[in-house]
Amino acid sequence: MSGTAGSVWGRAEQQDFRSRVRGTLLGAAVGDALGTPVDGLDLDGILEAHGPDGVTDLLPAYGRRGAVTHLTQLGLFTVDGLIRAQVRRDTGAWHPPTDLHRAYLRWAATQRDWGPDERRKDDGWLAREEWLYARRGPTRPLLLGLGDTTMGTLEAPKNPDARGPEPAARSAPFGLLVGWEPQLVVQLALECASQTHGHPVAGLAAGGYAVIVHALARGDGLDGAVQRAMGLLAARPGHEPVTEALQRALGTVRQGIPAPSRVAALAGDGSGEAVLAAAVYCALVAEDVRHGLRLAVNHSGPSAPTACLTGALLGALHGETALPPAWLAELEGRPTILELSDDFAMEMTQGPALHGPTASSPAWLTRYPR
Repeated sequence: MSGTAGSVWGRAEQQDFRSRVRGTLLGAAVGDALGTPVDGLDLDGILEAHGPDGVTDLLPAYGRRGAVTHLTQLGLFTVDGLIRAQVRRDTGAWHPPTDLHRAYLRWAATQRDWGPDERRKDDGWLAREEWLYARRGPTRPLLLGLGDTTMGTLEAPKNPDARGPEPAARSAPFGLLVGWEPQLVVQLALECASQTHGHPVAGLAAGGYAVIVHALARGDGLDGAVQRAMGLLAARPGHEPVTEALQRALGTVRQGIPAPSRVAALAGDGSGEAVLAAAVYCALVAEDVRHGLRLAVNHSGPSAPTACLTGALLGALHGETALPPAWLAELEGRPTILELSDDFAMEMTQGPALHGPTASSPAWLTRYPR
């Protein structure tokens, strides 16, 4: 993979990349936390419970403000899997979908166990983070798809009828592989989606989302990123539901003042492509991150996944400093997310110095075992 050797990264480029990585992962988590308390409510229910402006701040869920769900948990294990794939590359074992599957199985173990124990001692540091063992609404396709060690593939996918937004939500980190060609980012998202959500459209929505994040992380604008994603998807069979959903999002931007009804119409049935379209719309019309996330939450569609995707898009676009500090201050797991973000940025920019043939850090290999 080009673009991962430390020699090609200047200091300013490294700092910008780290900011976008942090922005992507923190933005997704903040959106998840903002939307979770009202997920499943329609707009009338939200306004009745929280006043005429709806949700304007973090609210309690799962016993605390700033709580995140399985969407954030799986996104973090995606990052862990990507780092481990890079580390394992030194051994000649280079098959990222397998490394991601192992990471998702580590997440599945957190949903069965009470907390980290001796069985997790060789699983790296993320699998020992106690707060990740909270069960936060994992959906049936996730639990079934990762319920045994058989890996779903494009040829033999798990849950072939599942087309929810979960694969897209966990695919933002694929977009942070800025040294990869966009087509490879799409392919990785497709292959990993098939491990839990076998409907082709779920995978294509994940691929489209990942490649939009990829363009943003490389410094492109959002409108151009969406256009490029549609162009890439057009070469894939069965792309029409996703590209048409993205076209609807772009068309809705031109309809005037943003409105909850427009977000809900795009989010529709909560499928992967519908939630992606709603998130793209919210990010495109956002005056700032706070405005975009409030728009992604206050509507009659699925609030948590829409805001999760929106937050990652805005974080990748603007970097971490654009995120509302008061929301970050109360975000569950923020120290873990920051640590993982910085480890990912360091691996992608300076990996050879950490575990290459001429220099190796035993501590790094303990954190991310081969």
